[in-house]
Amino acid sequence: MKNQPSNFKLALKGMAMGIAEVIPGVSGGTIAFITGIYEKLINTIKAFSPALILVFKKAGVKGVWTTINGNFLTTLLIGMAAGVVLGVFGVTHILETYPQLLWAFFFGLIIASSIYIGKQVEKWDIVAIISLILGIAVAYYITVASPAQGNEALWFVFISGMIAISALILPGISGSFILLLMGMYTFIIPTVKSALSTFDTQSLIIVGVFGMGCLVGLATFSRVLSWTFKNYRNPTLALLTGFMIGSLNKLWPWRNVLEYRENSKGDMVPFLEQSVMPSSFEGEAMVIGAIISMIFGFIIVFGLEKLDTSEHE
Repeated sequence: MKNQPSNFKLALKGMAMGIAEVIPGVSGGTIAFITGIYEKLINTIKAFSPALILVFKKAGVKGVWTTINGNFLTTLLIGMAAGVVLGVFGVTHILETYPQLLWAFFFGLIIASSIYIGKQVEKWDIVAIISLILGIAVAYYITVASPAQGNEALWFVFISGMIAISALILPGISGSFILLLMGMYTFIIPTVKSALSTFDTQSLIIVGVFGMGCLVGLATFSRVLSWTFKNYRNPTLALLTGFMIGSLNKLWPWRNVLEYRENSKGDMVPFLEQSVMPSSFEGEAMVIGAIISMIFGFIIVFGLEKLDTSEHE
């Protein structure tokens, strides 16, 4: 009973991560970082390796469960699953109806998050500054890169899962936006929605292959991040801060669509966009509402940070 409040908070963190990952431009890794579970999550994922076979032989299922931090991971994944469902069916509707307000909310949230992560850098030496600039440049380039056409073959779906999940655990780089750049967002998201709604066999196969790619990507990239945090903590934090700052271009609330394309369902969706000032925005700018949303996004970071209290055990 004592752990129930802690588990509930952890599930909420997972839900926030799941919602964030459905929206192009927002990273679940950002939510993990500002709620204080980022490094714990990376090390938990890293625990999945062939070494678990030896652990099982020595300590059985209980030993494996302890090694992979099973209680933490299960609770977080349940929350993330709920968040993904809520994001696919709820947040995407808001994105279609009030896009400026939603983008503004996340714009404010990412600004506050970049400040929060930047404060974790203990010493801003030349290496940290170069890492910050590199992170900004890479993330900004990703936001202005032209999306690819995409490929619905299962092998490419698998590769997409590997790459997108790697972006999930990088604050500032969105897995959904990586899918968008690969030309796969408008294929994967409707397929997930179809699998959840109709349990269509083809959709379930695609989601399964995508999930396998995600598992392989997680197992590989988590080890890289764990090593960099252990050996180069300050430059890594500076790089992640840069990623978040550089991603702000993608979250700017006022973007005019330069080009549309047809997705696999036959719908016309934005292909290329350009950030503009509210006065040049083609549509209802909703400036006051957007400013309020930005402020709310900025403030909510401190609320998410307070959820960290149960994670320092």
